[in-house]
Amino acid sequence: MDSVTVVDHPLVQHKLTFMRKRETSTAGFRRLLREISLLLCYEVTRELPLTMEHVETPLAEMDSPVLEGKKLVFASVLRAGNGLLEGMLDLVPSARVAHIGLYRDHATLEPVEYYFKAPEDLSDRLTVVVDPMLATANSAIAAVQKLKERGARDIRFVCLLAAPEGVAKFTKAHPDIPIVTAAIDEKLNEKGYIVPGLGDAGDRMYGTK
Repeated sequence: MDSVTVVDHPLVQHKLTFMRKRETSTAGFRRLLREISLLLCYEVTRELPLTMEHVETPLAEMDSPVLEGKKLVFASVLRAGNGLLEGMLDLVPSARVAHIGLYRDHATLEPVEYYFKAPEDLSDRLTVVVDPMLATANSAIAAVQKLKERGARDIRFVCLLAAPEGVAKFTKAHPDIPIVTAAIDEKLNEKGYIVPGLGDAGDRMYGTK
C-alpha cells in the first residue's frame, strides 16, 4: 500500500470516532465531515508547487511563495463527495469543481453514471477526486477513468474511510493515483459496506435512507 497515505493526525482520528457513533446527529455528522475535509485537504495538497512573488509588507519588500500553475480541480463523486468538497472549498475557494454522478446498483454493486460536468482544461491541473468511502472501489475507479478520458493526468483520490479490498482493487486499476484517507478499516461485508465503518455516508449526511 505504498500509494496510500493514512492521515493519523489526532484531530482527524478524534473527529472520525464521533462520526462513527450511531447516535451522532445528521447536523453533527455533516459538521464533522466538513472539518475533517479541511485536514485531509492539507495533506493532499502538501506537495503543490510554489513559485516566488515579490511583495511589499508594511515594513519591507521581500520574495514570498505563492502557488504555481493553474488552479486545481476538486472532483466530487455525487452525492456524498459534496461533504468533503465543501470543506475543501473553504480552504481553497479558487479551485475549479467537477461533479461526477454515480450511484451503486445494489444488486451488482457496479456504478451507474447519470451526470458528468468538468472543466475543459484538466490536463494542466491537479485533480483531487473526493468521495467519503472507498468500499468496493467501483465508483472511484469509474470516476477516475472518466477524468482520465477528459484529459486529467495528475490525479489524487481522497476519502474518509477505505476497505482493504477497495484499496487493492483501486490501486490495481489505477496504480498511478495516490490515495489519502483517514483510516483503513477491517473489511467489506456481504452488502459491500465498510466494517466497522460508519454506515452510509450520504444517508448520514443528508438524513435519508
